[in-house]
Amino acid sequence: MNDQDILTRIQALVEEEHSLREAPGDGQVPDKARLKQVEESLDQCWDLLRQRRAKTDSGENPNDAEARPVSEVEGYKQ
Repeated sequence: MNDQDILTRIQALVEEEHSLREAPGDGQVPDKARLKQVEESLDQCWDLLRQRRAKTDSGENPNDAEARPVSEVEGYKQ
């Protein structure tokens, strides 16, 4: 997976997140479980993209970057 593939995946996830958050006119609540999965996947994708860019900047092979588990990515301090 290259940077463009990751960015395409991020865009798809953002679009899904927005559609899940938009309150339909019939009063339904968003699918909270799916929304949580989308948010976690987004965090993983952003983390992977940052890893790839850091490796490129330091002269390493960006293909050596690997997606980290949700438990690790979600534990980062902002």
